[in-house]
Amino acid sequence: MEKIFVAQRVFTKLVETEEAVDTAFAQSADLMSVMLQARKDLGANIKFADDAQAKLMTAIAAMSEARTAMCAVHNQLEEAKLRIGIRTKMGGIETNNSQLMADEAEQTTLRQVV
Repeated sequence: MEKIFVAQRVFTKLVETEEAVDTAFAQSADLMSVMLQARKDLGANIKFADDAQAKLMTAIAAMSEARTAMCAVHNQLEEAKLRIGIRTKMGGIETNNSQLMADEAEQTTLRQVV
């Protein structure tokens, strides 16, 4: 199998994993918000479910570390890609910004405001 296709398969899984970590991180932050609002809505004491909130904060901190580690994995795989001789960008389609700006200018219409 050509190395470019192997690298693309790894890159695709890497991006999926990074997105999963980001999603879990965001959902955990939302959970914390909902938990705090629930305590407030119930009129509960600030100590209510404090142990659960502390555990969630520990989990959020661990996810932050996981996200940082995934960034390091991404960088290492970029280096590995270069070492095996792949020089193309694997992160999507690059666009010509000047062409985009020209297209946008064609679509823009001006009208006189009185």
